[in-house]
Amino acid sequence: MMHLHRALLESERVRYERLNGRVASSADLLQLVLHDPWFAWLRPMSALIVAMDERMDPDAEPGVPAPESLLEQARELMRADEEGGDFPSHYHDALQRDPAVVMAHASVQRLLAAPA
Repeated sequence: MMHLHRALLESERVRYERLNGRVASSADLLQLVLHDPWFAWLRPMSALIVAMDERMDPDAEPGVPAPESLLEQARELMRADEEGGDFPSHYHDALQRDPAVVMAHASVQRLLAAPA
């Protein structure tokens, strides 16, 4: 998921820079990802990655979703749909334009399909 997330961020950064000029630093990109509407569609994936990371913590809080729930959320999120909502339609577009996103998507799909 992290590799796919990075590929999506890079793809969106390139698109953003074509229209708005160069993003000066990683810190500036982080601020855009956190606060700019351009990157808002990626936030559900960011939140899922955070939840997965929290689940990996041996001292995880009781409210952290079970691994099976997180896997199901990942499977749902990985459905690209041109006519779908915010994430599915943007994800579909990224898959159409960026081979790095396609490769990362394929890797995640293989992992999600593997038996537990």
